[in-house]
Amino acid sequence: MREPSDRDLVRRARRGDREAAAALFRRYWRDAWRAAYAITGRRSLADDVAADGFERAFAALGRFDERRPFGPWLHRIVANRALDVLRAERRLSDEELPERPDVSPVHALGDRSLLSAVAGLSLERRVVVVLRYGVGMTPKQIAGALDLPVGTVNSRLARGLEQLRESVEVEHVE
Repeated sequence: MREPSDRDLVRRARRGDREAAAALFRRYWRDAWRAAYAITGRRSLADDVAADGFERAFAALGRFDERRPFGPWLHRIVANRALDVLRAERRLSDEELPERPDVSPVHALGDRSLLSAVAGLSLERRVVVVLRYGVGMTPKQIAGALDLPVGTVNSRLARGLEQLRESVEVEHVE
């Protein structure tokens, strides 16, 4: 028996089918959590942000355009929630967010050296790199989400990618 498509699961979840909603959750939890972690840099925040992102996505399923893929839509919700949490944290605290987030080993997340290199980026660069390559947002969408000019987004992407390239090259040389 073949796996149901995202479109089928979304349609069923809209009608209140809890199994369909659970299947979407299982299918996308790991990637949603990764995006939340990559943006926030902390596992404790990633858990909350990813869970909240799913809650918001399921509450908004009625507005979801079935002609579009579910994954990127969910990841945009999660990414926006992560950014909201970081912004609120900055407003509520006089302290600056840490430049290097918690990079303790995260099991089963793939290439730890790349994850560590991304975590080593400044918050501004890390967020645009994750939104572009982890979540799949366009520079224009990122600019809208972050309230930045597209040129600033492109500049941060270019500098972030160059820093990642250098970091990964240095690691392979050593």
